[in-house]
Amino acid sequence: MKNRFAFILFNSLLFISSLVYSQGQDVEYKDNQVNLKGYFSKEKKGLKNAPGIVIIHQWMGLSQHEKDVANKLAALGYNAFAADIYGIGNTPKSMPEAGKQAGKYKSDYKTYQSRIQAAIDQLIALGADSNKIVVIGYCFGGTGAVEAARGELNVKGVVSFHGGLGKDTTRMDQKLSTKILVLHGADDPFVSKMEVDRFQKEMKNSQADWQMIYYANAVHAFTHKDAGSDNSKGAAFNQKADERSWQHLLIFLKEVIPV
Repeated sequence: MKNRFAFILFNSLLFISSLVYSQGQDVEYKDNQVNLKGYFSKEKKGLKNAPGIVIIHQWMGLSQHEKDVANKLAALGYNAFAADIYGIGNTPKSMPEAGKQAGKYKSDYKTYQSRIQAAIDQLIALGADSNKIVVIGYCFGGTGAVEAARGELNVKGVVSFHGGLGKDTTRMDQKLSTKILVLHGADDPFVSKMEVDRFQKEMKNSQADWQMIYYANAVHAFTHKDAGSDNSKGAAFNQKADERSWQHLLIFLKEVIPV
């Protein structure tokens, strides 16, 4: 009886492990000479030339959050790649370090755009349709999604979840062809009214096809369950905003890269 139980338990663990493993895999790639490690989750509907989605991480680096998003998108029929912007060995160990890392890429937007392009290229190499790509991002990654549009990368659309929207005032506004969706906490203290106003003016000047949706009582990081629930800290999980923003993402994807 004990042997039979052990056998069943062992095979159950193998089955569970195979399910977890089959969801996705780590993938090493490069941007010029910089070594990167992302996470790829292949579409689960058996589609040929399936659309692709690049997911850009928040300021602490690639985490389980972005991997979970990749797996959810793969289940819907998208090839999903959670990118690594910082590079192997450069994951921040503290919030101050993360702030320094993220700040570097926000100011050096050309390198940021190059890292995003490297992720797009890797996603295409893994089987995504090169003409059906969307870039999404969270917090720091939301800034990156907007930069993908500003850089006129070959993507159909970009989606920013509680991301920074600002850019250096010395950069000229230019016509943008990429569709843009910004999902924003109405009470986010880290994105000032001035930053929002400048962004919206930029969108109008750029003749962009853009949308910006606000979520009541939501602050920064509203999609991150590990952010706690205390809005007074400026960053907190908000279940209603999380669920609503996911539905708005799906509506957007259905429009720009349907499966």
